Amino acid sequence: MTAILLAFFVFVGVTGLVGAVSFLVFRGGSGGRNSERLDAIVGRGGRSKDSSSDLMIKQALLEVGKQNLLERLTPEFFRVSKMFEQADVQMKPSVLFGIAIGFGFIGGLISTVLVNIYVAPVGASLLFSLPFVWLWWKRASRLKKFASQLPEAMELVARALRAGHSLAAGLQVVAGESPEPISKEFGRVYEEQNLGVSLEDALAHMCDRVPNLDLRFFVTSVNIQRQTGGDLAEILDRIGHVIRERFKILGQVKALTAEGRLSGVVLIAMPIGLFLMMLHMKPDYVSLLWTDEMGKKMSVGAIILMLIGSYAIKKIVDIKV
Repeated sequence: MTAILLAFFVFVGVTGLVGAVSFLVFRGGSGGRNSERLDAIVGRGGRSKDSSSDLMIKQALLEVGKQNLLERLTPEFFRVSKMFEQADVQMKPSVLFGIAIGFGFIGGLISTVLVNIYVAPVGASLLFSLPFVWLWWKRASRLKKFASQLPEAMELVARALRAGHSLAAGLQVVAGESPEPISKEFGRVYEEQNLGVSLEDALAHMCDRVPNLDLRFFVTSVNIQRQTGGDLAEILDRIGHVIRERFKILGQVKALTAEGRLSGVVLIAMPIGLFLMMLHMKPDYVSLLWTDEMGKKMSVGAIILMLIGSYAIKKIVDIKV
């Protein structure tokens, strides 16, 4: 019981120290943000905004002032609102940080009970990172799905332009006919330009929300066409064709490198699986890895070599197209 309480206090102390350091590091930039918010309220500086924008700013400032205890304790570098927006996660960063703290405590507790207190920081760190790994995976899968839907969206816009519709109407067609997530992003562009935002700015906002190189090609071609003229439908057809061909080559590359990727997974998972099996079958045999001085050095060396090997395999099989 004493070991469990000690592991809990160690974890809470480390978490509090990280939060305090992050607060001291990042609070220096809060003065500029506060002055910008005050200028926005009183109307000093910057370009003039309409009444709806002023109401949105004041409402946002009221929400900032209603932070709960967990939001105040959440470090600044965990308030990655753009990443949450790109992942389309309807959750506050403070909530995810609280879940991560709970996972970390459970990981430290389980590691203490099953192994010993020296392994508790490792288990706590692994489970603490799980919610952020989930957020990164959800963001990556959404961006990947958006990239696969982009060629068809460009063809829809091109067909709408050939039918005599405007570019805004073509964006509305994509928002109404395409599945998520591209329908939501193009729908936001259409709604923004309906509310008075210029089309160039609305497209730039979409590029900021979705970091995709093909989307930047699309936005750049639209901006150039609006300034100099030209057949935008033909340009969009060509961009869509190039994207489709690149996806085809990427699929061939993945098929050719499948053996290397599978070998990397097996080589990385085999030592971990063997360690867990021996820990279950004969714990005293593997306990030398963290009780003996030579065992500690061998464990650190094995982890470093596994990281180097996984990085080398990733560089070999990760071919840019």
